[in-house]
Amino acid sequence: MKRRNFLKTMGLGAAALAMPEFAMSGASKPQIAITMDDPHLVTDCGLTAEETNRRILGALSEHKIKATLFVCRMRVESDAGRALLKAWGDAGHRLGNHSYSHFYLPSKKITLEAFCDDVVKGEGVISGMKGYEKMFRFPFFKEGDTAEKRDGVRKFLSARGYGVVGRATIDASDWAVDARMVARYKTDAKAELKAYREFYLEHMWERSRYYDELAKKVVGRPVKHTVLVHYSALNAYFLGDLLDMYRKRGWELIDSVDAYGDAVYQRQPNILPAGESLIWALAKESGKFEGELRYPGEDDVYEKPRMDALKL
Repeated sequence: MKRRNFLKTMGLGAAALAMPEFAMSGASKPQIAITMDDPHLVTDCGLTAEETNRRILGALSEHKIKATLFVCRMRVESDAGRALLKAWGDAGHRLGNHSYSHFYLPSKKITLEAFCDDVVKGEGVISGMKGYEKMFRFPFFKEGDTAEKRDGVRKFLSARGYGVVGRATIDASDWAVDARMVARYKTDAKAELKAYREFYLEHMWERSRYYDELAKKVVGRPVKHTVLVHYSALNAYFLGDLLDMYRKRGWELIDSVDAYGDAVYQRQPNILPAGESLIWALAKESGKFEGELRYPGEDDVYEKPRMDALKL
């Protein structure tokens, strides 16, 4: 979609959104839940850590949905970090494990044993908290570059009582947009942030539609989507706009616990390297969609030229 057409549609013009795409096609509404990675205590773009948390939780509350927050322990290992997580549990959201150190599993420096030990270490700050559930999300969305690592971690997680792996069907690069926005703010605290919002929404809509269409081809039916976004200044400012966009475009917002009840999340794609979006991995496993997959699945290499051109 061309940027000018996107801005005209988003308008965020209610008139242009009066007839959602699902209604015109006669299809049922796509369903989507929010999963979020890496809560932290960093102050960015003029927001304190407390304001960031309050804004993100406020957007979820306003839209009456419950998310899953995947916690990397090293980022929240303090009284303030525990207070941040407590607010999520008290609000009815789920807390999942995202490791302690955010290791990159395919690295030859990271052994299977070291990675599994780090998973256990990651449980420390969340295991006794309200909302905690034994779900694990792999750092960087990478599940191993060898069968030994891939299958070893899967076996370990199962033996330790972890249920569904915290995969997501829709992957994107919101982190890259956030990094550019934060860098701009650091050089100019009066910089206009609206352009980052517009780019973010366009990017998320394009990737959501892509993975939704791919899911129908690969799985043979609509799935209950989970989207991966990050705990960031970008989402502190614009998560509410993202949720509004999905609703205005005819998608149904659902709780993450509902989404993870879809049987597709029980699948364990047999690919190497392992990881990426669950839908990407299943498409790769089938061997039928090479022409539709890009390598890497999601990365800032795709968004950087576009942001450069827009001077973001």
